[in-house]
Amino acid sequence: MTGLRRTLGTWDLVWFLVTAVVGLRWIASAAAVGPSALVLWLVALSAFYVPLAFAVIALSERHPVQGGLYVWVRLGLGEFAGFMAGWMYWMSTVVYFNGLLYFGAGAALFVVDPSGRTWGDSPVWFVGVSLAALALALGLNVVGWSAGRWLHLLGGWSTWLPVATIVILSLVIATRFGSATPFTAERLIPSLDLRNLSFWSTLAFAFGGFEAVAFMSEEIRDPARTIRRAVVIGGVIIAAIYLLGTAALLIALPSTAITGLQGVMQGFAAIAERTGWPGLTPIFGALIALGTLGGASAWLASTARLPYVAGVDRVMPAGFARLHPRFGTPWVALATQAGISALLACVGQFGTSVAGAYDVLVSLGVISYFIPYLLLFTAMLRLDSRVHARVLASVALAVTMLSVVLAAIPSPDATDRGVVLLKVVGGSATLAGWGAWLYWRAIGRRRQRAAA
Repeated sequence: MTGLRRTLGTWDLVWFLVTAVVGLRWIASAAAVGPSALVLWLVALSAFYVPLAFAVIALSERHPVQGGLYVWVRLGLGEFAGFMAGWMYWMSTVVYFNGLLYFGAGAALFVVDPSGRTWGDSPVWFVGVSLAALALALGLNVVGWSAGRWLHLLGGWSTWLPVATIVILSLVIATRFGSATPFTAERLIPSLDLRNLSFWSTLAFAFGGFEAVAFMSEEIRDPARTIRRAVVIGGVIIAAIYLLGTAALLIALPSTAITGLQGVMQGFAAIAERTGWPGLTPIFGALIALGTLGGASAWLASTARLPYVAGVDRVMPAGFARLHPRFGTPWVALATQAGISALLACVGQFGTSVAGAYDVLVSLGVISYFIPYLLLFTAMLRLDSRVHARVLASVALAVTMLSVVLAAIPSPDATDRGVVLLKVVGGSATLAGWGAWLYWRAIGRRRQRAAA
């Protein structure tokens, strides 16, 4: 495709992946489960990340074209399946932005007040901070990778630096005071209760996102080789962040005191207090907020290429294929995605608490995000006939199907599980139905033009 510029190298992609894939909020969710989460992280690494990494590397080498997952599914399963994979992936990130930015707004609270209590239940704070961050990410990405890559780089460093710091400080705490959570062999064994089963979809979701680099294949120098290196290096860094971060939080706090929305900052604040460095808390908050902003920017940058490619293919309005006359970026796709996300940030808060809105956004994002994975791994079975490729794709397909089912089950802590289930399942079905309508509408118009 013309107009796009090859500016990205290996370490650009590595920091992009660390920024886009790592969610420190998943560390909090894992720590809330207890020490058994450490074992579950390793299971998710083997059963989901390894097959996904293999699929991304193999398919990007065979088909190094802009659009990645959208193009791969189209080649393996046909145009409609390809469109739905791209559409649901795009829609899932629109939802994902809001949950991610809510988490960042929660971290930013600790900059204003190290206790985190100021505006902790204020929808105005969470929605306002989310919209401001979204506007900044949009502006930088319209300018292009020359500007956006710096935010991704800062986001990557702001993701691993606080984790590295709390790992070191948690070892100091363990030496001086002992661990707040006992790491016994019995507690490391995962149980099959509803809480752990529901957590499984979060684990798989936490390792998702490596395929995003392939959306930008025509903006990467030597894409096959660069993507392969970035996925391997990024995977090692990301797995280490999750495992070490979870262990550090459990050393600082008992699992029962950790929540999903602000659990990481609660743990960081507890570590800073116990080591006699309370002044670190607002610094941690600022770093995590910056890392979250970088993550939102990275996802906005990569997934906007999906409607851009669909616009080029004429299965979405041609306006999505427009590039900015000065910066050469798909500005219509970027602006549309940010606009829908801003609307959902406002509408999603109605009639619920901040924590309730956050939980619904997470579950809705997981289901809509995993539907493209179902199509991706099915397409992998068609596109790669090698035995090991089929085995890995089959394992990942089974894990993804299980994750979709478990993500639809409301949390045991939900006050109105029926309403939550309706929002999550109904929202996912609405997004899928909207995409199917757009596709067949475009096909109908294409046939009319051909007949004329």
